[in-house]
Amino acid sequence: MIQSFQYAAGAGGGGSILGLVGPFVLMFVVFYFLLIRPQQKKTKTRNAMLKALKKGDKIVTIGGLHGTIMEISDDIVVLRVNDVTKLTFDRGSISHAVATDVEEKV
Repeated sequence: MIQSFQYAAGAGGGGSILGLVGPFVLMFVVFYFLLIRPQQKKTKTRNAMLKALKKGDKIVTIGGLHGTIMEISDDIVVLRVNDVTKLTFDRGSISHAVATDVEEKV
């Protein structure tokens, strides 16, 4: 009788492994669609915006500084803040580009 009980417990143990792995797989799928995939899309959109910047674009930095791009290279951006002041920033410190009235009408 003890041997039959051990056999039954051993046979049921294999099914419980699948029962434990299933919820973890389900949690990973949920995390992928709710967290990972949207973050990847946001990163892709941001990188496309940074690559599309050109001289004369009005932008806002991560720190909230508004300016116009005077010079741009692969990793450095020189912004004109007012008529006299020019500041140098990393390209990655740009938060977003600001649409002007002329661009909205076109």
